[in-house]
Amino acid sequence: MGTVFSLDVRGGEPGAVRAALEEAAAGLLRVDEVFSTYREDTQISRLARGELDVGQCAPEVAEVLELAAEAERVSDGWFSTRYRGRLDPTGIVKGWATERAARRLLAAGATGVSVNGGGDVQLLGSPGTGRPWRVGVSDPLRPGGLAAVVSAAGARELAVATSGTAERGDHIVDPRTGRSAVTDLVAVTVVAPRLTWADCWATAAFAMGSREGLRWLDALPDTEALLITAGDEVRCTANLAQWLG
Repeated sequence: MGTVFSLDVRGGEPGAVRAALEEAAAGLLRVDEVFSTYREDTQISRLARGELDVGQCAPEVAEVLELAAEAERVSDGWFSTRYRGRLDPTGIVKGWATERAARRLLAAGATGVSVNGGGDVQLLGSPGTGRPWRVGVSDPLRPGGLAAVVSAAGARELAVATSGTAERGDHIVDPRTGRSAVTDLVAVTVVAPRLTWADCWATAAFAMGSREGLRWLDALPDTEALLITAGDEVRCTANLAQWLG
């Protein structure tokens, strides 16, 4: 997937957790083998070229495409798996794969799990008694600085996902034009229970721009967000403050 994953696991029986870590790592490699759009031999590349249909692919392909269709519906088309006219579910795969790895570790008996996939994080449980997971949100306009710190206090599951131009440049596409999204935003960070959706919503809101993106995010259940404009203006959903600290 062209990025680095880090896994922080607390508690559980060591042997079971170690086995789950190996399974989680193998699962992430498997996702890359199936979904990478940079390799011509993957199932998603062959599906995009019409060499396979969904029924001939691994079950995960149908699962991801169904989730992506739901994201497209909820976002009124602002999230899309069509990248410059070609099938490309990259916008949902990383968040989905990261969340799946985290849940695999929790199911193995871990009491706290943090899986970071290229800066997007799924948090489950806690790192210790009375201690919440905390995630720093990078300031896109001040390299090395933080725009906010998200605390998972009071939540058994929480995800933090950011879309923007600071790390990868203009890579988010406006589905209406098929070209790079032109907005007043430099970053959108979404906080929600599941990284699968947080990742999609951050991408869609970025393409919308700050005004429409904030309005839409504020209407989504169990979703809060921090939006930063190129003019260094910070806009937040109504209840984001409950997750800051």
